[in-house]
This record gives sequence, structure tokens and C-alpha cells, in this order.
Amino acid sequence: MINFGITPSKQKELENRFIKLNIKESDIVEKFIHSSGNGGQNVNKVSTCVYLKYLPLSIEIKCQKARTQLLNRYYARKMLAEEVENRVLGEKSKKQKEIEKIRRQKRKRSKRAKEKMLEQKKMNSEKKENRKKVVIE
Repeated sequence: MINFGITPSKQKELENRFIKLNIKESDIVEKFIHSSGNGGQNVNKVSTCVYLKYLPLSIEIKCQKARTQLLNRYYARKMLAEEVENRVLGEKSKKQKEIEKIRRQKRKRSKRAKEKMLEQKKMNSEKKENRKKVVIE
């Protein structure tokens, strides 16, 4: 694999992920295109945006996260690994688990739970009101 100028541990982690998901560099088509947005003259002159196409699953990734091409190549491969993991593992993937956790957190409370919570709030407010009513003689 290419040396992306990152820490060896991150490099090794990406390599292991590619091996685990059976992604080969020969299955990836890589192109470099001009980025858009912030970055000034560097963005306009240099092709820093990385476009990857993973042929077996026909997944396309476009990354212009960083200002350097080398870092964008790393980030694009990382994004590719995540996307392949999502497709292969489906519901068991890390991203799906996070989405499901957020969905559970946002869902509406049951009537019983809501009533219990409101009762607790009412008790707390009564406690606070009683503290204010202390009469000094």
C-alpha cells in the first residue's frame, strides 16, 4: 500500500481493514481532479481532489477533505472501506449501529414513561416552591 505520510498505526489499521474486507488496490480506479471551495490558489492550481471507483461493487468516492492530495488519498480509502463495510455487513456495521442508537434516543416516549417523568417534575417543582415559602418570624 502507498505511504500516505500518516502515523504508522493509522497506516497499519487501514491495511488491516482492506485485508479484512478483501479490498485489493488493483480493483480501485483512482483519478485526481481539481477541488472546489476554500483553499485559495492551491486549490485552483493543483488537482488535490481524489476520485476512487471500486469496481467489484461499483462504489464511487470523491474526497476533498484536506488540502493535500496525499491526505485526500488516505481519507478516500478510509471512506471506501466504510462504504464497503456498510454494504457487506449491512445492519451489523458500526455506522448502522450508530444510526439505530440515535433513532432510539429520538423516538417518542410511551404514555406511561411520559406520565412518570411529568410526575417527577411536578414533585421537584413542589420541593422548590416549599423552600421559598419558609416564613421568617
